[in-house]
Amino acid sequence: MGRKFFVGGNWKLNGDKKFIAELVDCLKKCNLDSNVEIVVAPPSIYLEYTKSIVPANIEVSAQNCYKIPKGAFTGEISPAMIKDIGVDWVILGHSERRNVFGEQDSLIAEKVAHALESGLSVIACIGEKLEEREAGQTEAVVFQQMKAIASKIGEWNNVVIAYEPVWAIGTGKTASPQQAQEVHEKLRKFIKDEISEKVANEIRIIYGGSVTGANAKELAKEKDIDGFLVGGASIKPEFADIINAKK
Repeated sequence: MGRKFFVGGNWKLNGDKKFIAELVDCLKKCNLDSNVEIVVAPPSIYLEYTKSIVPANIEVSAQNCYKIPKGAFTGEISPAMIKDIGVDWVILGHSERRNVFGEQDSLIAEKVAHALESGLSVIACIGEKLEEREAGQTEAVVFQQMKAIASKIGEWNNVVIAYEPVWAIGTGKTASPQQAQEVHEKLRKFIKDEISEKVANEIRIIYGGSVTGANAKELAKEKDIDGFLVGGASIKPEFADIINAKK
């Protein structure tokens, strides 16, 4: 049995109830590929509302959470809270959390471990900055990020890895299908060598970085690209075309 194609929509800091209702209504009207696992991630304040209106073929994810169940951490939400409202996914380690909010590999690893222990499924993000790619450090950076996560967890069934080259997020630049495939292939070999062949064969490694309806089909043809984590295009009608990239 092959790896099920996975498409996540990260809405980031966008939307209100009216916009979300219109977006969900648009997705309901589309003939979405039933062989694709679809997850959308609204801002945390709209998680419960979004969960209440999405159709059964679309799951909901938080965009972030903290590493403990409760406490004096103003502004944070916990996996327990996310589970309590019926949401089963969380995105962790997104480049904006790393590079805008200064989250380190060690904190992200602790957050991934706690989220998994709490029963959430995790989209764990890794990726290099432009200067790191230009310096030939792509492998070193993404392997280090993977090692940090692997050091904290032992069970990978509920993890999706999102490779997101930072230089291709929100810039309009996209790694070519060949560039993306090369990193995905190396990541899978790293997982095989450092974790296990079984995990390497089963884990989904998805691509994020200015994915659009126009480039999704070509990217989806690559053998180690198991789907997408989509930013800006996930709040546009073309999100349906990205979901249907394998059709």
